Amino acid sequence: MIEGVKELSDILRSSNNIVFFGGAGVSTESNIPDFRSSKGLWNEKLRQNFTPEQLVSHTFYLRYPDAFFEFYKSKLIYPDAKPNKAHLAIARLEEMGKVKAVVTQNIDGLHQAAGSKNVYELHGSVLRNYCEECGEFYDAEYILNSPGVPVCRKCGGRVKPDVVLYEESLDSKVLMGATSAIAHADTLIIGGTSLVVYPAAGLIQYFKGRYLVLINKTATAADLEANLVIREPIGEVMAETMKLLGEEI
Repeated sequence: MIEGVKELSDILRSSNNIVFFGGAGVSTESNIPDFRSSKGLWNEKLRQNFTPEQLVSHTFYLRYPDAFFEFYKSKLIYPDAKPNKAHLAIARLEEMGKVKAVVTQNIDGLHQAAGSKNVYELHGSVLRNYCEECGEFYDAEYILNSPGVPVCRKCGGRVKPDVVLYEESLDSKVLMGATSAIAHADTLIIGGTSLVVYPAAGLIQYFKGRYLVLINKTATAADLEANLVIREPIGEVMAETMKLLGEEI
């Protein structure tokens, strides 16, 4: 048994207002690579060495739209990805009335695909795309199947993914909802995130509840504040924990 799982199951049993706050590590077990694992040159035609953060910045989107969408389609959309045991466990805990909200930095929609209903997507979703001119909605398949820069069928405007690019602000309603959920939680489980991306990472300062749990394969700045730290893959941790609660994932 993974060390800490028994303690985690005890915490879950005694908690009735859990918020799960997750990052890229939640989806790596669904074969979606960590965004920051992308390294080096992307488009030699630009004759510059861009970081992954620069490639998905608002400035890059405006200045090099062709290169932006080339990177976006190949590195950020994973249409065949399926929810893993972490997503399924969190959704089951919501069904049980324990998890009240999911706050995610991910843009893949896998929490909803697993069955979670109350999800705050801090950075948006690749599943939603809108024409910048008329607001017409398009799904991820439309973006993937569009050659080059996707354009609107109705008006010819550029179609922009509903994701928060670097240099853009988070959606205020999503931010307020996530902050309120965390502030009212009795247990906050942080999983699969190194807590280095702000302002998202700063939300945990609003937690005033009883138990802070950190599940991440590497150390984070919040480890010393946590009641429980588990440095193992989150899918395995949640699957074992659910077994102790009498639930097979």
